[in-house]
Amino acid sequence: MPHSTVERLPRAADRAGLAVVGAGPAGLAAAVTAADHGLDVVLLDSAVTPGGQYYRSPADGLGAARPGALHHGWSVFAELSARLAAHRDSGAIRHLADHHVWTVERAGDGDWILHAVTGSEGDYRIAVPARRLLLATGAHERQLPFPGWTLPGVVSAAGAQAMLKSGLVLPGRRIVVAGSGPLLQAVALSLTRAGAGVPALVEASGYGAYARNPLVLAVNPGKAAEAVRYGVALARAGVRVLSHRAVTDVHGEDRVEAVTVSRVDHRWRPLPGTGRRIACDALAVGHGLVPQLELAVAVGCGTRVCADGTHAVVLDEQLRTTVPGVWAAGETGGIAGVELALYEGELAALSVLREVRGGVRREAARRAVALRRSRRGLRAFAALMGAVHRPRAGWSEWLTDDTEVCRCEEVTAGRIRAACEELGAGDTRTVKLLTRAGMGWCQGRTCGFAARELAAAHGTAHNTGRGTGEEPDGPDRRPLACPVKLSTLAEPTDPG
Repeated sequence: MPHSTVERLPRAADRAGLAVVGAGPAGLAAAVTAADHGLDVVLLDSAVTPGGQYYRSPADGLGAARPGALHHGWSVFAELSARLAAHRDSGAIRHLADHHVWTVERAGDGDWILHAVTGSEGDYRIAVPARRLLLATGAHERQLPFPGWTLPGVVSAAGAQAMLKSGLVLPGRRIVVAGSGPLLQAVALSLTRAGAGVPALVEASGYGAYARNPLVLAVNPGKAAEAVRYGVALARAGVRVLSHRAVTDVHGEDRVEAVTVSRVDHRWRPLPGTGRRIACDALAVGHGLVPQLELAVAVGCGTRVCADGTHAVVLDEQLRTTVPGVWAAGETGGIAGVELALYEGELAALSVLREVRGGVRREAARRAVALRRSRRGLRAFAALMGAVHRPRAGWSEWLTDDTEVCRCEEVTAGRIRAACEELGAGDTRTVKLLTRAGMGWCQGRTCGFAARELAAAHGTAHNTGRGTGEEPDGPDRRPLACPVKLSTLAEPTDPG
């Protein structure tokens, strides 16, 4: 195996005051705010262009005349991008695009050393030292398996939107959008505006719980107004919104031809006799987002269970984690949307500056107070949103024994149930060892939630009589945040 190319950085000359991991909305806002106030910043991101999953841009070669047409709030991104470009030109920000940070370690003098790989084969390695670390690593989509979800034409909801934003292509011409969560409305509307037909938006939860929480809505009037705008736009586009329903089967030979939509009860159990077929040539499905915590957990940051059932980093009002010298912003601290990510990125940068300099100027202090006030309101709404759309335990009744749960390793629901009920597996780790669920290329990002839920329902309930659907020891602790060559592990990079 050929050795990787290693770049060694002089410790004293190139040590950044702040390293920001992730160039999505939160990371961009943090980097440019810190640079605005005179802090030297290194911004590392795995993508070639900034913007993250939310502000995806089509490649230049596609000749998109209006790249912002499919985005909400594109002017905000354009302004952040201009500030980033100015700081790159001045040297205040060193933007390392296409750099995958695979681990972070603490040096003897208290600095952080970020190890990253880049290049098409990951052959180029770099170690970046920094005094402080800010994690804005974003999220990935949560998927629940069901019969037929491996058929060509089934894509994730966020994936359908990414295809449109990045490649200017549609997954089909007649697309059912299904799952749970507010992302579905944005996806359905984007698809219709691009010329696709969306015969139905299938939401497993309802929307009534929002109206039953008027205090949260009163603090966030913009969210209620946004929901009304989406509802009106979807109605005008001819999209039927079917709440308390789920796609429980997909039909087709070589590709999606139709889906079965069934009514579900409050626990998401399908009600017999309610299945109805809807003709389509594609299905875009997703059940919310999951924070990407590999780096945060690796450095020892404490986590909490959110209202949506995911784990997120524990943060104080200054966006500090439980580890000194480490901050986090955006979805890393819990799924809450782009508006909060922008606020938290800016607030985290001001918090770093406060620690570096022992305080900030009056104008920045007033801005921080306003940001914290907005953050509290938006976090309250995020908790409500998570509770409303959190997957309920009855979804597992959608599965047949031959339904694949882990697509990478072709592990079925029947094998997981057997591992629990016949072989004595009582937790996710044992299920993984017995079935290889989660050992494939995605490392459990796609199947992890489903495997955990099935292990809890069939393992814990079978052995002790109590199924909680939650792992007591928190999120998986992985030594590597992304795939890395053995040659990279064999020759650790020393930045000094």
